[in-house]
Order: sequence, then structure tokens, then C-alpha cells
Amino acid sequence: MTRQDVLAALYGKDGYISGEELSRELGVSRTAVNQAVKALRKDGFEIDSITNRGYKLLSAPDLLSAGILQSFLGKERMNHVLCYEVTDSTNLRLQELGADPSVPGGTAALANEQTIGRGRRGRTFVSAPDTGIYLSMLLRPSEMQPAARMDIWTRLTSWAAVAVCNAVETVYGLRPGIKWVNDLLLNGRKICGILTQMEMESETGEIREIIIGIGINVQQTRSDFPEELREIAGSLYQETGIRVPRARLAAEVIRELDRLIEAWPDDPSYLMRYREDSVVVGKKIRVLTSSGEKKAGAVSIGDDFSLLVRYEDGSEESLHGGEISIRPF
Repeated sequence: MTRQDVLAALYGKDGYISGEELSRELGVSRTAVNQAVKALRKDGFEIDSITNRGYKLLSAPDLLSAGILQSFLGKERMNHVLCYEVTDSTNLRLQELGADPSVPGGTAALANEQTIGRGRRGRTFVSAPDTGIYLSMLLRPSEMQPAARMDIWTRLTSWAAVAVCNAVETVYGLRPGIKWVNDLLLNGRKICGILTQMEMESETGEIREIIIGIGINVQQTRSDFPEELREIAGSLYQETGIRVPRARLAAEVIRELDRLIEAWPDDPSYLMRYREDSVVVGKKIRVLTSSGEKKAGAVSIGDDFSLLVRYEDGSEESLHGGEISIRPF
């Protein structure tokens, strides 16, 4: 890990750091430091070196590397963060790891690219390389504040949506809206989707683990999306014109999910912010069902994060799951 440790020490520092200081701080030889710097330069990092002054990072590619993340999160937190250049699915990686009870809640998996990223209802989530954040976190209900009822745990998707909005606001200075249940929108375009999976104990029926999967479009331009998605999907860069290193946003999402775990299940601010962030309430919507579409008006968000809708015949229903569309009738 010497190369990533050296990168973490250099990233975000304004001045030069001597090889001796790096050697002492990391507990490695000066030769190991020098070799790490050479390797980082080959990876595209521009590192200046001056005799008697040391090393300074001048520029860095937009990578989701352990070293850059460590500069934001610290080494201790990174002990439970896995970084993949390419993987099939970060949810699948944590699903496999979660079968081992020694893997703690809060373990996160992060990928630069997914080959079989999934959204809700089995849809494909486009997970192209070098542009997005594909991040999952493992939660252990046994390690969190007790909340036995299943309907309590199903609220985690909504809590996670608020957490990601918080992270985006911290990094970009603006806040996305939430399309019930789990999509984040900017200027009407989807920039993030969230998929929550639960694993049950077959004998007891208790929840063994929960995996929150988050896909965020960060640096994409319009041409990066498949043609059929270009009017629907967007990215933070496309909608704001601001380029932020993906690792900075990924680290903030991890921080917010850590705060979520600490706040669960009693913090009322998540429901308050979810209601404030809703882009659905007060709109005409279409409720999508297996038998077709029903036109309705979105009335309010319930205390359990359900969506109260009023149909054209005046009848009302609280939706606890499913899918809606807010495109014009």
C-alpha cells in the first residue's frame, strides 16, 4: 500500500513534503517512497520534486483510488473501504462479503466501472468507466439501534436518498430533488439511483444484512448516455458545469452514510428533509402498475415515507412501494 499511502500524504497538500518526512510518517524507506512516486507518475499523477524541499502533487487524474479517498477519510476508515477498478456489481461484492459475519457493518465497496450494474425492477444501471460513482455499503441490523418491524427497515432507501442529497449539497453547494422513492433529480434529469437489498436468515426470518447501492452520474456529458436516456438522465457536471473529483464526492457520501447509521432510526430530520426535497408532492403523476397506468395527484409524504396519492375518481391510496412517473400526461 506504499504507493496509495504516499498519494494520500501528497493529495490536497499545498506545499512540499520531504522524502524524509514521508519516510518517517509512513514507516518505510526513502527508496520505497521514491519508487512509489515513480509509480504514481506512470499512473498520470504530476508530481514535482525539488532537492532539499521534497515532493508536491501538481495535478491528479480523476480516479477513485484508495490513496485519494484516504486523504479525505483517513486511514482508519479506509480499512473498511474496498476500491475496484472494474467489478460486476458493488452490491454483489458486498453480498458475498456479508455472508462472513466477521465483516462489519459500514464496510463499503466502490468501483470505477460496473459490468452488470442493476437498478430497480431488474433494469440495467449504466455504469461506464471514469465518469460515475458506483458505491455500496453493508449495514448490519444487529449492530444498529434496534428496530424490529420490517416496515422500519424499508425506510432506509429514503434515508439514503437524503444522505446523498446532503453529500451533493456539501460538495457542490446545491441540493438535488428526490423523486419518490429513490431517484435524485437535477433540472428534471436523473443523476442518481439507489437500490437497497435485504438478506434474511432462512430459519429465523431475521434480517442478516442490508446493502445500500448508490449510482451517481458525476462527469458524464450528454453523449455519454445511450440515446434513449439522453432526455431523462443527466450528470452533476452536465447540470452544473462544475467538475469535482469523484473521490471527494464519494468520500462525502460515505461520511453521510456513516451519519445515517449513527442517527438511525429516531432522527426526525431525515423525514423533514425528504419532504422538503420531494419533487413529486403537488404534481400530477402516473402510478405504474402491472395492469397499466393510473393518473393521480401526489398529495403528501407520510410519516412512514409513503406517498399519498389521489386518483381522478377522488379515491386516495398510500403507496409504500412501486413506481411513478412525473412526466406530463
